[in-house]
Amino acid sequence: MGDGGKEQFLRDFGEHYGYPNAPNSIDQIRATQFKRLQLQDLVYLDHAGATLYSDLQMESVFNDLTNNVYGNPHSQSDSSSATLDIVKNARQQVLDYCNASPKEYTCIFTSGATAALKLVGEAFPWSRSSSFMYTMENHNSVLGIREYALAHGAAAIAVDIEEDIHPGITGDTLTTKMSLHQVQRRNVAGSPEGEPTGDVYNLFAFPSECNFSGLRFGLDLVKIIKEDSSKSLGISSVCKNGQWMVLIDAAKGCATVPPDLSKYPADFVAISFYKLFGYPTGLGALIVRNDAAMLLKKNYFSGGTVSASIADIDFVKRREGIEELFEDGTVSFLSIVSIRHGFKILSSLTVSAISRHIASLALYTRKMLLAMRHGNGSSVCILYGHHNSKKLHHEMGSIISFNLKRLDGSWYGYREVEKLASLSAIQLRTGCFCNPGACAKYLGLSHLDLISNTEAGHICWDDHDIINGKPVGAVRVSFGYMSTYEDAKKFVDFVASSFVSPQNHIDHGNQMEGLENGFVRTGYYLKSITVYPIKSCGGFSARSWPLSSNGLTHDRQWILRSLTGEILTQKKVPEMGFISTFIDLSQGILFVDSPSCKERLQITLESEVYEDAIEEIELYGQRYKVYSYDNETNAWFSEAIGRTCSLLRYSSFNRDFLLKKIKGAATCRDMNNKLNFANEAQFLLVSEESVSDLNRRLSSDVQKGISGRAIAKVSASRFRPNLVVSGGRPYAEDGWRDIRIGNKYFSSLGGCNRCQLINLTLNSGQVQKSNEPLTTLASYRRVKGKILFGILLKYAGIDGEQQQGGDSWLHVGQDIHPD
Repeated sequence: MGDGGKEQFLRDFGEHYGYPNAPNSIDQIRATQFKRLQLQDLVYLDHAGATLYSDLQMESVFNDLTNNVYGNPHSQSDSSSATLDIVKNARQQVLDYCNASPKEYTCIFTSGATAALKLVGEAFPWSRSSSFMYTMENHNSVLGIREYALAHGAAAIAVDIEEDIHPGITGDTLTTKMSLHQVQRRNVAGSPEGEPTGDVYNLFAFPSECNFSGLRFGLDLVKIIKEDSSKSLGISSVCKNGQWMVLIDAAKGCATVPPDLSKYPADFVAISFYKLFGYPTGLGALIVRNDAAMLLKKNYFSGGTVSASIADIDFVKRREGIEELFEDGTVSFLSIVSIRHGFKILSSLTVSAISRHIASLALYTRKMLLAMRHGNGSSVCILYGHHNSKKLHHEMGSIISFNLKRLDGSWYGYREVEKLASLSAIQLRTGCFCNPGACAKYLGLSHLDLISNTEAGHICWDDHDIINGKPVGAVRVSFGYMSTYEDAKKFVDFVASSFVSPQNHIDHGNQMEGLENGFVRTGYYLKSITVYPIKSCGGFSARSWPLSSNGLTHDRQWILRSLTGEILTQKKVPEMGFISTFIDLSQGILFVDSPSCKERLQITLESEVYEDAIEEIELYGQRYKVYSYDNETNAWFSEAIGRTCSLLRYSSFNRDFLLKKIKGAATCRDMNNKLNFANEAQFLLVSEESVSDLNRRLSSDVQKGISGRAIAKVSASRFRPNLVVSGGRPYAEDGWRDIRIGNKYFSSLGGCNRCQLINLTLNSGQVQKSNEPLTTLASYRRVKGKILFGILLKYAGIDGEQQQGGDSWLHVGQDIHPD
């Protein structure tokens, strides 16, 4: 049976998709040059972050480096001279890519696009009369130039650019409108402000393609700014003097539409090679107009940038070549040697064909996302940028930035989207993408929103995606030259299956199935008790165990810390799961074993604590007092996990000290009760019947062909519970508010949000990772961005009549009474 969707796609985009005039089709390219994607069944959609290198490209690089000898180009040997020639040829390739004449432009190699932008900011001839103007849609690496401008007393102004197309009899005309934000200035020491005493230079910066929205800026802006800015854009109201120079951040846009510098003579262009063809990283370039380069001021000199210098007097003669003057030290010549193999890949396809291919996928994906509707007719997807154009090349690039809405109009958090996409083997990007201006503009975040979010603790890359009901970032997918229709289709299907609600009733974001008919309600009893003395290491089962004010006695009372101060967990060090533990209360000893260590470690529970061994650490928003162990103990654990670490033990915590928490952001951690080093609560309870139901669903998925191979049954221990209960219906624990075990009372703090840790299995000394059982749980246990399984409990005390002298132990087999 054929794919009707692809047939329609090819009817719409067949002349642009798949390189019909190239030596190899897109399917051949993927099958032969990107086999790793197929082997991992991976859909890679973060080409705006970094595109992928091809097998052919890397084979060419490897053969080049293993069959030739390349020496330092600052030397005079034959190998060095040959290297110098290749570096010169590489400069020309970069200029050719942007259609820049070497008579007018020079290529300066840098450590990346950011270093190229920094070079401009450092060396630009700022004065008190200068202005730095930049579009709101700019990367932080461009915004950082503002610091140099303000430090020299110059003005900094953010602007919004709007381009309108007006159809006419003789053709369309384009008008550009600019609206200015407030002028920024700093008081700096120096001469009093007045009329400029010399030439004044101003800098205007914009991206060729916004890395947040995919919006492409018209390169006519270069000529408008340089030639007619005061008349056309009203810049004269804030900048009355000087010559305007233009900087283009082409790190993203260069991959599909490199700026034609013969038509649009920008003064500075920053590019990044790993965003063009994936390899090498750590290498970029600044293409600079030769006359603009003469105005740049550079103080520091280094090896390679001087013709002569004298060590003990103030004498230096700098080199006259532009690239020699600005490339400090030895350039990354092996990386520079490698870029010709990347350019060869691009030229075999042609940049124009790459642009059309990518545009066809982006336009198809936008169209499909915009068409998605919930059962009540409300839109699922809100796209950012201008998406009204039907033309393949107008305005929008390879990026699609969006957020998703629920049936009731509330937002799905972008971290939820990223988490579920990862489970579906789809790699995408979330957040603000280091573009705060575009993020605030498109998401409608005011200065007050941004400052209050920051003061409340929100930072880039954290998990807080919805604050006070507003998204603070977005989801971004982006395509590369090797992307396929199948990539786009799988992503579209993922969004439809995971976030579209076909029903017409509002479920407030809940997908909590599982209370099945046909299960006989029976009494509940405590099936097992498990204690995990060392956080993220193996636990042990006990028939009976004492309770303390912190939970199970000695549960997660120890942690491992790296040399850098990071608290180690299985998420980053899966080998911690191979460490097994056991506590003998009668002997007062914690026994620890590891397959990597010959000797069994014994730690005395009541060991004497010395004052100089106590320190304070911050963890989970609380400040703890901990004490450390001797070098011999630390060496044992370092050998066990294969990295240097130290063992710390809980001593006490400061109840009055809590780090600032995100206002309006949900948190599960129990801040009102004593905790050792548990993530969220004193106890985690899992139902044996819920685990059985999950296994039934896993088996059903295999039979239906949803999962490709047989999935081993999961045990309750996969979820690292303290308490396993038996009896009743699956997921009945979801509704428990309070429970009694024997004469002990516990309160529910709600469901436990599961992460990919439950997808790890430890077999025969090997760590194995799959997508299950989290993928199956996500299909029916999602609530407001969380995938819930098991419940969190806090200890509420003993029955009042037996408080004095009562049994403070839990026992396997005790009856459990919910509510």
